[in-house]
This record gives sequence, structure tokens and C-alpha cells, in this order.
Amino acid sequence: MSNNPIILFGVFPLAAYIIGSTPFGVIIARAHGLDLRQAGSGNVGATNVGRVVGQKWGYVCFLLDVLKGLLPVLLVGLYLHGSGDKDISAYKQGVWLAVAFGAIAGHVFSFWLKFRGGKGVATSLGVLVGFYPYFTGTGLAALGVWLAVVFISRYVSLASIIAAGAFPLLFVGYCLLVGWRIKQLWPLLAFATAMAGLVIFRHRSNIARLLDGTENKIGKRRRTVRHRSPQADDG
Repeated sequence: MSNNPIILFGVFPLAAYIIGSTPFGVIIARAHGLDLRQAGSGNVGATNVGRVVGQKWGYVCFLLDVLKGLLPVLLVGLYLHGSGDKDISAYKQGVWLAVAFGAIAGHVFSFWLKFRGGKGVATSLGVLVGFYPYFTGTGLAALGVWLAVVFISRYVSLASIIAAGAFPLLFVGYCLLVGWRIKQLWPLLAFATAMAGLVIFRHRSNIARLLDGTENKIGKRRRTVRHRSPQADDG
């Protein structure tokens, strides 16, 4: 493994940011003759794609947004442990986390969209699954929480907020279950907490609408063109 910090902390995270910046939702909507930022809720993520373009395309967008996070993190993880060395030093965690942050930041602050973007939920899920084995099981557990809340409440935003908030706790519980030392994995725990905070912060407008009873439930299809702030999106 190369120890060149320019490559590890510069080139790799930058590449992840560029990949994460790809606005698949906008591209899909544009292919259907629509500006996603001026339709439905104005969100550029999969929920609004499903509402504006159709559920099938919403699922496609969700999968592509997941892959934006999964592939960079998975590939860099394989690179870091390519020699068979399974050491998870703080240095390696730092490299891995820098790539993960780059992918999520790309989706949330896409340079293609003047440094605006979506909430980062799907891309964050991809990042977690790609962090094998440290975040994979916990990420899938958080997905289970998300699915359960969506099924019960029909609110994607509420599910995203609850799943994000639960993730650091699930990670700690998983570490205790499998015998990993949390003290050794403190960079991962710090990242999990920060990522949860970012997702919840990006949903602050949704929280206000949930409290007001005006938040959109899943399944509502709307093509109405609306001029909204990019912050007022779904999840």
C-alpha cells in the first residue's frame, strides 16, 4: 500500500467527491423533460424522482445514489487491505473515512448543482455497506429501522431521521456484540455520530413540516412545478 499522503488524503477523497457529486436524480428527470429542482418538492433525491417521474425511476435513482457511496469506500477498503493486512489503525481509518466523507459531501454539496444537493441518505447507506465489516451489519440494521418506520408512518423523512439517530447506538451495540474494542475504533464512532448529525441537520425543514402536519407521505405523485428552496426536500 502506498503511504503517499497526497494520494491517500487528497486524490482518493477528491475522486470520491466527484463520483458522489453526480446528480443522478437531476439527470433522470432531465431525460424525461423535467427540471427536478423545480418540480415536486424540489429535492434532487430518489423520493422526489419517484413522485415526479415515477416509482420505477425513483428506485433506479436510489440504487445509483447508493452505489455512489458504496463503490469508492469498498474499493479503497480493498486497497488498504490489499496485502492481507487486516490492521485497522487510526491512520487507515482516517484514509477510509476521508473517502467516505468525500462521497457523502459530493451528494450533499454537488459542484454540478452549485454546491447544493440532496440529503445524503442513500449515499450514506452505500458508504456504510462498503465499510466492510465495520459498518456493514450496522448499516443494514439501520436500513431495517428505516424500512420499518416508512412502513408504519409512510414518511420517508421521519424514517431517515430516526435511522440516522439510531445508527451510532447500533454501531456501539454491534461492537459490544462481536467483541470489537470501541476505544480502537473511535474514529469510526466519531464519523458515525457526525454523519447522523449531518443527516438530521439536512432534514431540519422536514422536522418543521412534520411538527406542522404538512409533510408529504410516500406514494403521493405530484408533478406541480414549484419554486422552492433546495433545502425543502424529502429525504
